[in-house]
Amino acid sequence: MIISVKEVKKYICCVLAPILIGILSSMLSKVICGVGMATYYHELIKPGFAPLGIIFPIVWTVLYILMGTSSYIILSQKKSECKVKDAMFYYWFQMGLNFLWSILFFGFQLRLTALIDLMLLLIFVLAMIYKFYKIKPTSAYLNIPYVFWLIYALVLNYYIWFINK
Repeated sequence: MIISVKEVKKYICCVLAPILIGILSSMLSKVICGVGMATYYHELIKPGFAPLGIIFPIVWTVLYILMGTSSYIILSQKKSECKVKDAMFYYWFQMGLNFLWSILFFGFQLRLTALIDLMLLLIFVLAMIYKFYKIKPTSAYLNIPYVFWLIYALVLNYYIWFINK
């Protein structure tokens, strides 16, 4: 199977978009808070199941690559343009909520507001997965690790909010 340069560029753009959104969110959080996310996270009182700070950029990079790959699969489908646009609406909306979470949690230190954002994010990711599944199941399956990470992050966010009130 021969892959065109145009398709390779499209794939790279799809993968880079969520990675760059994550980096921008992190940078804005640092500007708003005045310290890096790693420093802020280190200073919080955390539950025993909280991972080391170094885990987050690794996990998020993998998740962003999976998200970008799934969006590429959807955008490459020749099915109903309306279905693709609908699915991509949920994709971009959840990316917006994802972008806001770090700014709320780290930047403004609004841990409860970030928790609410995370709940909405999980709902939109589940809706996105459903929409992706109807177009191309593989694209939905690529986001399953994201759902598990969001559930873990939601529980962690709740405990951090509760402990650090």
